[in-house]
Formats: sequence, structure tokens, C-alpha cells
Amino acid sequence: MPSDTTPEAYRAQIEAYRRMGGKGRSEVAFRLSDLVRRTAMAGIRERHPEYGEQEVQRAFVHLLLGAELVKRIWPRRRLVAP
Repeated sequence: MPSDTTPEAYRAQIEAYRRMGGKGRSEVAFRLSDLVRRTAMAGIRERHPEYGEQEVQRAFVHLLLGAELVKRIWPRRRLVAP
């Protein structure tokens, strides 16, 4: 049970998800995932206006995977801060 949600609201949300079925829940999950990705990348752009699009993408991967793995993926590229 989420600490910031009333029991009635939580039950209503669960019931809405049940009515959606698997396909509907998957669509919601994909939309939420896309929203989180776009929000994170917007934050990177806000913090680092000097970054080009490739640097924003690398900074996002850095945010997701951590510096050590990013260095292994792109060993010859400069590590960019998220």
C-alpha cells in the first residue's frame, strides 16, 4: 500500500488496471517509461545546455548504467556527467 495514497484511491487504481487488461497495462507502462526518459533527458539538457544530442544520450546512459559500465561501452569517449 503506497504511503501517499488513500486505501480507496489505491483500490480504485488497482480496479482500473484490472479492467484495462494486459494490453492496456502494457501501454500505460510504455507511456510512463517514455515520460520518465524524456523528463530525465530534459533535466540533463537543463543542467548542461552545452551538450549536443549525442552527449545528452550518453549522459542518460550514464545515469541509467553508471560510470563504470559506460566506460566499458565507450572506452574512447569522454565520460559526460548526467
